[in-house]
Amino acid sequence: MIELWHCKDARSLRALWTLEELGLAYRLHLLEFPPRVSDPAFLEVNPLGTVPYLRDGETGMTESSGITHYLARRHGAGTLAVAPDDPAYGDWLNWLYHSDATLTFPQTLVLRYARFEPRERRQPQVAEDYTQWYLSRLKLVNARLETQDHLCAGRFTAADIAVGYALYLGDLIGIGAHYKPQTRAYLDRLMARPGFQRANAHGSPLFRG
Repeated sequence: MIELWHCKDARSLRALWTLEELGLAYRLHLLEFPPRVSDPAFLEVNPLGTVPYLRDGETGMTESSGITHYLARRHGAGTLAVAPDDPAYGDWLNWLYHSDATLTFPQTLVLRYARFEPRERRQPQVAEDYTQWYLSRLKLVNARLETQDHLCAGRFTAADIAVGYALYLGDLIGIGAHYKPQTRAYLDRLMARPGFQRANAHGSPLFRG
């Protein structure tokens, strides 16, 4: 059985959401964030101490967009994946990796310097700079959603899960108030999906109060 180590609202939500959309059986290990501190034994599973960590037989994976890609291709029977011979295949791959390398990266700096560091080490200017960086990197998303309901292939795919998580995290940290109307409506549609709601029901919120 597939096993997933997850903290609510962390990037592991991409993997859990994918599992739910595919209707796959899995064993979920819920951890408090940051897992390397809350559960030191987790380092024996994943020496990086990060989530997600997915185990599928002999396969172990740590990268959220890569896991989303893997599950869609390995277990999705074409439902969330785009086939290599489909004209939209390159677009699909680009969105999958744009989601983390381009969109989630600046959010991690906002989280660190506005939320997670002790108050004396917080850097409001860094958080503001990377908030603007993130919003500027939404240009491709905003443009695509002006004319389409989904990011590629004319349907819901793993790319929507991967990018949708970045938009959801932006909402959690207060950046969502600046989303363009079409991007706000897209995120609302994604969050209304039963698969997202089932995945998001697990665990305690990353931020309390």
